[in-house]
Amino acid sequence: FTFNSCFTTHSLHYIYTALSRDLGLPGIHKFTAMGMLDNRMIDYFDSENKEKVPKQTWMKDRLDPEYWVKGTQSQIISPPGLSSLVTDLHVLQWMHGCEGEVQPDGNMMFYRGMDRYSYDGTDFLSFDDTHSVWVTPVKAAEETKRKWDDVPVLKDYTKGYLENECMQWLNKFWSYGMTQLKTPPLGSA
Repeated sequence: FTFNSCFTTHSLHYIYTALSRDLGLPGIHKFTAMGMLDNRMIDYFDSENKEKVPKQTWMKDRLDPEYWVKGTQSQIISPPGLSSLVTDLHVLQWMHGCEGEVQPDGNMMFYRGMDRYSYDGTDFLSFDDTHSVWVTPVKAAEETKRKWDDVPVLKDYTKGYLENECMQWLNKFWSYGMTQLKTPPLGSA
């Protein structure tokens, strides 16, 4: 017997990709960041253009210009880079976000959060939101896991972001783009 939720879910995820070196190929950037709402890109940043830009008309129309300025500054200040001494190509990805369930009264409630890192395409480290611990499937990340588990403020911040701040943004973005989001994205079956 399997219980499936009868509530509709919506998601807000951010995906960051950092390469250890510039490949010099068109469209492949050393650093990219994108926001995804229900699997649709809503904003984008890359290390070449150095500007966070809206990818949905309603994002541009509904958000204050200061949102885009601050978003650009946060990407320029702290992109997750890899050592410039590395000569081989390596890829670090960080994905974080939340999913909410629409309740019968129309409110959206936290369903689950996601905060995970991968290195060269392999899962490296993820946050278990239910138990507030970092989890790793690989030996190489065990030391990082121990260090991060020993920092309560990091765990509290991560859990708080996923369950609260992310949900606030999900609710806001969903309300802004509701009409457009009710139609399936191009290419979906």
